[in-house]
Amino acid sequence: MTAASTAENAAPSSSEVLAAIDMGSNSFHMVVARLVHGEIRTLEKMGEKVQLGAGLDEHNRLTPEAQERALACLSRFAQRLNGIPADSVQIVGTNALRVARNAQAFMDRAEEVLGYPVEIIAGREEARLIYLGVSHTLSDDSGRRLVIDIGGGSTEFIIGQRFEPQVLESLHMGCVSFRNRYFPDGKITRRQMDKAITHAEQELLNIRQHYRSVGWQSAVGSSGSIKAISNALASLKITDGTITRTGMQELRKRLVDMGKTEKLGDLGIREDRRSIFPAGFAILMAAFQSLGIDDMTFADGALREGLLYDIAGRFRHEDVRERTISALQERYHVDQDHGAAVEATAVAAWEQVADTWNLRTTSDEEALRWACRLHEIGLTISHSQYHKHGAYLLRYSDLPGFSQQFQRDLATLVRGHRRKFSPAIFEGLEPEDETRLRYLCVLVRLAVLIQHPRNLEPPPRFRLSADERKLVVEFDEGWLADRPLTLADLENERDYLAKQDFQLEIVGG
Repeated sequence: MTAASTAENAAPSSSEVLAAIDMGSNSFHMVVARLVHGEIRTLEKMGEKVQLGAGLDEHNRLTPEAQERALACLSRFAQRLNGIPADSVQIVGTNALRVARNAQAFMDRAEEVLGYPVEIIAGREEARLIYLGVSHTLSDDSGRRLVIDIGGGSTEFIIGQRFEPQVLESLHMGCVSFRNRYFPDGKITRRQMDKAITHAEQELLNIRQHYRSVGWQSAVGSSGSIKAISNALASLKITDGTITRTGMQELRKRLVDMGKTEKLGDLGIREDRRSIFPAGFAILMAAFQSLGIDDMTFADGALREGLLYDIAGRFRHEDVRERTISALQERYHVDQDHGAAVEATAVAAWEQVADTWNLRTTSDEEALRWACRLHEIGLTISHSQYHKHGAYLLRYSDLPGFSQQFQRDLATLVRGHRRKFSPAIFEGLEPEDETRLRYLCVLVRLAVLIQHPRNLEPPPRFRLSADERKLVVEFDEGWLADRPLTLADLENERDYLAKQDFQLEIVGG
C-alpha cells in the first residue's frame, strides 16, 4: 500500500469528522463524514426504521414502546459518535417530535444515550436543510428547481436556485400518517387511494398558486418514498426510473390492481417500506397533479446531508444564523450600533463569570450575543411591553438555522431583559435550562442598564465576582458618581433581583 493510500484510509482526526442524525417520523438516519477542503466525504451511513410517528397515541404522546425502539436505535448510533467534538455533531427531530406532547422527556433520555444535545427543528427549517443537502448532490446549474421530500409525518416543498432556497414550506402530511388513515389494513382500493390523493391535494391548495407562479425548470425528489417510486417504475419498465406523470398514472392502476401491500415485493419494494408505499405514492401523485409537475428525478441528498453542510458552513464562518440575525435587525429597524454596544458589554461581563456559572460553551455565548443584538426587536410593534413583543417574534417566527429550543432561549432572554425579573419568564423550562438562562438573563440586563444612556461608549472597566445567588459588580472609583442615572438604574435592578432571591452588590462611587 502506498503512503498516499495509507493516509486516505487511516482514521481521520476527530476535528475533521462531522456527524448528523435525523430522527424522522418513520426512520432514523445517521451519516458520518469527513470535511476535506470544504467538501463532505461520507465515511459511514446507518439507518433504521423506528416508526416514531406510528408510536403517537390518541393524545399525541409517544408510547413507551415507541420510545424504547428509538432509544435502542440511538444507542447503536452512539457508539459511532464517540469522540467527535460536540460542535461537529447535529442531532435533530422532525414532525413526530414537533407534535409529541412528551417530546422533552424523550429528548432528555435520548441525550443521555447519545451524550450530545438533541434539538427539534421547525418544518421550514427542515425544508431549508433538505434543500441544502439536495443542492450539494446535484450539478451546479443556473435554473430554479423544485425539491420535494415526503417524510413520515410531513412533506417539504422547496423552490431554490443553486444553493439558495427561495420558497420553503412544510405541510402536515406524511407517509406514516396517511398510511394510518387510508391504508391501515394493507389493502389498496381505488376508493381509499382517491381519498388519500384528494386529501393531499386539499393540503396543497395553500401553496399551489404561489409555487406555480414562481415556477421551476427541474423537479427533484429526495426521500425514501420517492426513491421507492422511482425504483418501482424502473422495475415495471414503465420508465427508466424517471418519475413522469404518465408513469405515475400507470403505477396507480397497477397498485389498485394488486390490492394489497404484501404484493409490493413484486415491484422490488423492500418489506419495511411496503406498508407506507401507497401513502407516499398518493402524496406524490397529488403533488404532480396540483403543481403541474411533468417529470421528476431522484437525488440522494436529504436532511442529514444538509445538516453536515450546515455544520461545515459554520466552520467556514458562513453561519446562516448570522444572516438570520442581520435580516431580523434590518426587517424590524433595530438600532444596530446600540445592540453592538450592549453585546460588547455583556460579553465583557460573561468572560468574567462564565466559569463560575458554568456558561463556558459556544451555545451560551451565541445566545448572549444574539439576544443583545435583538433585545429591542419588539419596538417595531409598540414601546409598551416591547420586551414581550420581541419575545413573541423570536419564539414563533421562522428563523433559518435555528432549532425550536434555541429560538426559545433567545425569546426568554429578550423577554427577561427589562422590568420585573419574574418566574413567569422561565416557565416551562427544564431545571438546568432555567438556571443557565437566568444567569445569561442577568448579564443581558446588566449590559442593557450600563448602555442605557445610548452614547455608544465601549464597556467600562468593571470587575465581577459571582456565586450561585450573588453577583458583585465593582466599578472604578468615580465612574458611577459621574453617572447618577446609571447608578439609579442599578439600584432599581438590585431590587428587582432581590425579589427572586438573587443578590446584586454594587461597588464603587
